[in-house]
Amino acid sequence: MLVQDRSTTDPRLANNHRRAAATTGVKGFDGLFGWASENLSKIVVAVLLLASAIVVLLLLPGLGDTAAFLCFERSESARFDSSRIRLPSVDWNSISRIAPAASDPFSSFRAERWIVITAPSDSHPSASLRRLARIKGWQLLSVGTSRTPADFSLKGAIFLSLDLQSRLGFRSTGYLPYDSHIRKSVGYLFAIQHGARVIYDADDRADVLRGDLGLRFDLELSAGAEVLLQYSHHNPNRTVLNPYVHFGQPSVWPRGLPLDRIGEIEQEEFYTEVYGGRQFIQQGLSDGLPDVDALFYFTRKSSSLEAFDLQFDADAPKVALPQGIMVPVNSFNTLFHSQAFWALMLPVSVSSMASDVLRGYWAQRILWEIGGFVAVYPPTIHRIDNAQAYPFAEEKDLHVNVARLVDFLMSWRSSKHTLFERILHLSYAMAEEGFWSEIDMRYTAAWLQDLLAVGYQQPRLMSLELDRPRAMIGHGDRKEFHPKKFPSVHLGVEEVGVVSNEIGNLIRWRKHFGNVVLVMQCSGSVVHTALEWRLLYGRVFKTVVILSKQKNEDIMVEHGELSFAYKYLPTLFSRYPGADGFVFLQDNVVLNYWNLLNADKNRLWITNKVPESWTAVTIDPNSTQWFVNQAALVKQVTNNLPVNFQSSFKENNGEGRLTVCGSEVFYIPRRFVVDFVDLVGLVGQLPIHHKVAVPMFFMAMDLLQNFDSDALSNALYIKDQVVGHSNLSAYSVNVPAVYPLSVNNESEFMKLVRVMALGDPLLKELV
Repeated sequence: MLVQDRSTTDPRLANNHRRAAATTGVKGFDGLFGWASENLSKIVVAVLLLASAIVVLLLLPGLGDTAAFLCFERSESARFDSSRIRLPSVDWNSISRIAPAASDPFSSFRAERWIVITAPSDSHPSASLRRLARIKGWQLLSVGTSRTPADFSLKGAIFLSLDLQSRLGFRSTGYLPYDSHIRKSVGYLFAIQHGARVIYDADDRADVLRGDLGLRFDLELSAGAEVLLQYSHHNPNRTVLNPYVHFGQPSVWPRGLPLDRIGEIEQEEFYTEVYGGRQFIQQGLSDGLPDVDALFYFTRKSSSLEAFDLQFDADAPKVALPQGIMVPVNSFNTLFHSQAFWALMLPVSVSSMASDVLRGYWAQRILWEIGGFVAVYPPTIHRIDNAQAYPFAEEKDLHVNVARLVDFLMSWRSSKHTLFERILHLSYAMAEEGFWSEIDMRYTAAWLQDLLAVGYQQPRLMSLELDRPRAMIGHGDRKEFHPKKFPSVHLGVEEVGVVSNEIGNLIRWRKHFGNVVLVMQCSGSVVHTALEWRLLYGRVFKTVVILSKQKNEDIMVEHGELSFAYKYLPTLFSRYPGADGFVFLQDNVVLNYWNLLNADKNRLWITNKVPESWTAVTIDPNSTQWFVNQAALVKQVTNNLPVNFQSSFKENNGEGRLTVCGSEVFYIPRRFVVDFVDLVGLVGQLPIHHKVAVPMFFMAMDLLQNFDSDALSNALYIKDQVVGHSNLSAYSVNVPAVYPLSVNNESEFMKLVRVMALGDPLLKELV
């Protein structure tokens, strides 16, 4: 679910649109008209000022509403510098307290333990929801959305309707979509304002085992009172893991686990221990239908749609995560202690199925700044598998970005002096990197101000251990635990601990290309295809950068002219300094990545063995003027090349010839990035066309015999193809690339995915 449509009327603003109509009598009309004629310029200025003031008043519920002001500031500044994200400036010491509104029927109510859910779309609460409302010692809070019936009610629960939410005065409310569970964020703030010390983030369709949240969760924390089992940090390259292995289900993986970690199903060699009391976020497991992604759900679901009913080891000990290792955290079975209430914020600019997982990784990284950690607990709920649909498309932000996000979070550091400053700094950095949008950064600023306004005290920072040498783990520190092997039974078959062939293939492709950046140049409109291209290739590559003549910040499309596309690459190279290499692809080329596993990622790839793409033109008096001009520019550059470039170019390119390559697809490994950047710098402002510059660069960087020419030599170039038409009948699954195949809209994209699914069967889940 993306950010809500801002054209939807906010209930808070409804009264502001009512204006009394002023009437003027006939008497005195001529005089009034004369006065208006004489003072026309003043009237125009006054009207403009009044209109500006009304806009400000509509955007700002109160003059102290800093978050709304930031939104207004963004829209104004975007006209002057729309390409730069600015870190909001917040005066943390001047946040006014928000007291419960007099119209709030629960203004004097207080409780320490809260359960927060999204109100269902059914007027009649389910049996599970009624049981949730009856859990002793807990106050259930149900947060309404636009899908919640107006007559919804539940005995024992507090219901926050949209109307009541709008009257609470929170800055962050205006960022929330009306029809999504992300509105739970209002409920978190309401609970904190009314005395919460513990918040259980819950699902209204789940049953708490034995009706007791204290059965396995730690509701009270006492530092040093208990020793917890902890995953070992002996492997510095392990940054994220599958906790389901520890609880007896090695062939099941949680939603949000990077795909390249799915195959890691071995039990722990050994554990260590840690003192309890700082497990501020506690992730419980779910029997029945656990938190799994669409890849698992669809590849393991019985053809007869037999419901999942998986069981985890209830006797397995809870296990803590050390600094430097993360797990996926969800929003339907997680306990938050007050020290981690800041971590409840659900981002709004990503899909609803990705929001809680991105929140979880973001929160875990910040948790280390205060010495806290996540612990995973045995099953605390049971969910019945009655899903009518499991939308793979809603998970696109996960499969595209999670692996890169974890790497980014591990390397992120901040020197800010307070926790909230560091939280905002990280949100800003994640917006810059494209993990979420600028809206989420500004939403974070509003959220943190709301926390202070409802009386929340931000925790103190503690020293971070990531940059310290890791302590040696002695034999006496090693603790053993051998998980039981629980059956994953569906289709009447017991799992043997291996994933399906399709998942295995995806893992292999991800391992091969997972640190390679794909740069796509789009020649047409990308409004209806940008997200689809990212979803298609982002499952395999480190990230997908899209260039187009028309820049579009909303879908993260950057400006780039095809005629000089090579000039934009140095900027992208500097943005991803740790990438193994870069694939350049025009959007009328389909890349069959499964046929490139044998390509050498340390050598250059280009279509020099494809005669339809790579040609040598002899320059003579009969040559067209365009070739003559381009040849002259190439000669001007090559005459000034350093000796190493010049000798390589002369050996590859004969005298009096101009090499032209379609440059539809090529690959530059990391070791040639500096050379490519230097060559772009030598071209400077000369108008050498992309089709001429790229082969010139390649021939200057290395000898042709050193290229991995076989990587793309079998690329299929379709003859007599009508420009702009996607004739999929000519497509082949057995070649590394197919050109040209144009995809101009979502319908054509779906048709393309169906034929590509012959090579990657999991693509069928996209359609």
